[in-house]
Formats: sequence, structure tokens, C-alpha cells
Amino acid sequence: ATGNGDTRPRVILWADTSNNYFHPEVARAAADVLDAVGYRVEIPRKRLCCGRPLYDHGLLDAARGQLVDILESLRTDIESGVPIVGLEPSCVSVFRDELLRFFPADALARKLSEQTFFLTEFLEQEGKTVPATLKGRAIVQAHCHQKASLRIDDEVAVLKKLGLDFTLLDAGCCGMAGAFGFERDHYDVSIQVGERGLLPAVRSASDDTYIVSNGFSCREQVRQVTGRRVWHIAEL
Repeated sequence: ATGNGDTRPRVILWADTSNNYFHPEVARAAADVLDAVGYRVEIPRKRLCCGRPLYDHGLLDAARGQLVDILESLRTDIESGVPIVGLEPSCVSVFRDELLRFFPADALARKLSEQTFFLTEFLEQEGKTVPATLKGRAIVQAHCHQKASLRIDDEVAVLKKLGLDFTLLDAGCCGMAGAFGFERDHYDVSIQVGERGLLPAVRSASDDTYIVSNGFSCREQVRQVTGRRVWHIAEL
């Protein structure tokens, strides 16, 4: 979506590890969405990681180093006020929470935190309506970080604009919880958590019902246990 003479406002699409390497179709869909509503989409020139997996294992010094790398690499864009749009709730929450805990008095860190948004947050803040409508039903599993750190109301607003008849599940955690459920010793607990609400709801949904979740871990839990296709909001 870039090119000489393109005068549209710039946004940086945060190419997180999960969507860059495992589900690039999500990142491509998000780029299409942002392009369709009038933005020039760029991605960081350097491969960057927010360090989320490091926090989960207590490797805080290494995680801090990842954030320093981000601040240095994106300094010019941050200072210029270019919005950064994320697709993985756990990554966006790093910029909201962990970043400011590491650098509470750093003006650049504060600025980065304030201009980083989840996709639906950005669309709602900018008053952009995606030129698309859908018919049918959907069940939506909200990622834990999205509920805790981000604005889930914006997700709901975008889903309503798409025209879906949807149910936002009150199912708690999916059970995968980042890398937790991928580890052999945690498998049984992970499945038990998922079976409390989410997985039975997916199994009982009709074949033409959209299963919607934005978190990589949530999508993998549903995909691997039930075999159902799971949609990111960008794909819808």
C-alpha cells in the first residue's frame, strides 16, 4: 500500500510473530482493511518482537531489551505520531502495560503507548467504517488481554457494523493462555479450562456460524481441539 506520491496518512502495522509467521493471511487482511479506509500501510523495516513470551517465563531483562530495540528502531515514527496498529491482543497489551512499567518516566515510551492501538480500537477512534457487510451468526471469544487491557467495546461496535448476529461468550480463558497449553505438563489443565465454556459452545455452533477470536492462543485451542475454522476480526 506504499508508493511514491501516496499522500494518505501513514500507519504502521505491527507484524507480530504469530501473524507474521503462522497466520500471514490475518496480517494481509488487516493491511487490506486499513488500505480500504484510507491509510498508507507500512511495517517496521526491522524484525521486532514485543517480548511477550519472555514475560511469561520471567525473563524480564531480555524482555526489556526487546522494548529498547523497538523504541530505538521506531523513534522517528513514534516522535512523528505515526499510529501503530496491532492484531494480537497480547502484543498490544505489552505497549499498554509492561512498556510503561519498565520505563515510567520515559517520554518516548509514553508516546508509543498512547499511539498503539488494536485494529478495532483504531477504526473506532478514527471513525472509520469498513465497507463490508456480513450476514449470519457468530460466536466471539474475547482474548484475556483484550478484555483486561484493551477496549472490547470497540470490538463489539465493529462487529455490529458488519451486520452479524453475534454472541460475545462469557467463557473465561480459552485454556491455552499463551504458551501454557502448548507445554506437555499443562495439557490436561489447558483442556479442562477450555471445556468449561468455550469448546462446548464451539461444538454446539452450526457449521455456518463464524467462530471469532483475535488471539493466536485462543484460535489454536479451538482449531486443534474442535477442528473448526476460527476468524480474526481483520478477516471478517
